[in-house]
Formats: sequence, structure tokens, C-alpha cells
Amino acid sequence: MRFVLWGMFLMASLTPARAQDKQATVEDPSWVKAVAQKPLVYTVSGMDRVRVRRDVIYKRVGAQALKMDIYRPAESTAKLPAILFIHGGFLPPTLRTQPKDWQIFADYGRMAAASGFVGIAFNHRLYENWMSVENSTSDLRDAIAYVRENADSFGVDGDRIVLWAFSGGGPLLTLAIRNPQPYLRCIVSYYALLDLVESEKESRGALSEDTLLEYSPRHQLEVSTKPIAPMFIARMGKDHPNISASVDHFISAAFNRGVTLTVSNDPEGHHGFDVEDDTDASRAVIRETMEFVKVHTAAR
Repeated sequence: MRFVLWGMFLMASLTPARAQDKQATVEDPSWVKAVAQKPLVYTVSGMDRVRVRRDVIYKRVGAQALKMDIYRPAESTAKLPAILFIHGGFLPPTLRTQPKDWQIFADYGRMAAASGFVGIAFNHRLYENWMSVENSTSDLRDAIAYVRENADSFGVDGDRIVLWAFSGGGPLLTLAIRNPQPYLRCIVSYYALLDLVESEKESRGALSEDTLLEYSPRHQLEVSTKPIAPMFIARMGKDHPNISASVDHFISAAFNRGVTLTVSNDPEGHHGFDVEDDTDASRAVIRETMEFVKVHTAAR
């Protein structure tokens, strides 16, 4: 069975079908075509009235340009907190439709902007297997730096940044755990892998044990002595077993460390609940998340 981890997305087991994806050129695999069209199950007033700045290049790696889309309220001129939405993987490196252009991320960006934030959807290089986690984490680091360096142009308050990770984007949160910064006000984890020890062995490539632990949020939380930003974790009762185990391990470690932690648990929720489960329970989780973010990004 091949798992598609939404949130972008997918974390997927490496299977013969995955090998076929590697051979794709610029044609999206069928699973991307399906995922890219799925809308967010939650909406707020004003999502159709936001300004979007598309295809901003925040980093170049050789001939590759890594891009972000920036969503902000149409009427506001104030500097606003920014939410960076961290997609998952693994992705073929030759996609025609990049994650930031998928409907779910456009909807999240618009929802954030309509809620009084700057929403940022960006592409990073979580390709093929966990061997790429170092590249992706460096991309996240550079995306944050780029947003803060261009805060005036983007209408962002560079001292109020939120990281919101989905699925296979979870290990990138080690950046905020190993080296927390005062401008990282809070962290959101949606059905994310939070313990790389729970990843499937075939997905690790030649990743060393030391690197596995270096990019495991749970391990980094256990060994860190630094204060961690407040966290919101959306736990889905019908998630993939290895994701659930990783989330449960992380929650236990976070409570032991005294992290300010909010856990929203939907016993009937699935992986990718925010596009897969069109229910009041799903909408309640997203609504609760936004209230959490508003509280922790309030001006000091």
C-alpha cells in the first residue's frame, strides 16, 4: 500500500510506483494531480479578497529557483505576523505543479491573510527519501531569513513568525527545536512525523544514525536544554500507525520537558484531515489552531 501524506504532502513509502515517479519529466504523477486539486475544508470570510504575490524567488540552488507565494490582506498596510506553511514529501524533483501551487496551500495562504496574517507557501527540496532532509531544512532556514530580510516589502513583522508543518515536513521543525529564536513565536504540527526513528527503513536511504537523530524532533526535544516555542499538535486517531506513534512519543517528551503544548485529538480524523475529512470536527481543529496562533503572535 502506498501512503500519500497530505500536508503536503505525502510522505509516501518507496515502492515500485515511486520508482516510476522518479522517471517523470515535467508531467505530474497521478497522485499529484489528485492531491493538487483538493481544497481546504475550512473557509473564513474575505478569502477571496486578499493580495497574492506569486513566484518570489527566495533561493537559488544551481539552476533551480526555489519560490514562495505571499498572501496578505488587501486592505491592511500594517506589519503582520507571518505563517510559513511547510509541505511534506517525498516529491519527485521534476513536478510540473509545485506544492505551493496546490489548492490546499493557496487556501491556507488565503485563510491566513483573511485572518490577519501574512500566509507564505513555499517549495523546498524534500525529494525521494530522507537523505534530502538536510537540504529541506536549509531551505526552510533560508526562507525564514528571506522573509525577515524583506519584511518591509512583504508587510511582515519579522519578530512574529509561525512555522506550520504538515506530514513529512515535521522533521524540518528540528530547526526551531535545536536553535529556538525569539522571533519564532509558535509552532504548529498537523499529522506530522515527529520522530524519524518511526520512519520506514526503506525511506531513509543511506542516512546515518547520527543524522537520523539530528533531524528527529522528538530526539532533539529530549536533548535540548533551550526553551521551545509554544506548540499546537493536531493528532488524528486514524492516521498512519508510524505517524501516530511518532506524535505520541513527541507529546510525551514535550510534557516531560514542560513545553507549552496544545493537543487537538480527533479520534475519527485521518491523515490529511484538512482536505480529506469534510466534517465539523475538522473545521473545529483548524479554527482552534488559528485561535492558538493569534494568541501567541499577539504584539508584546
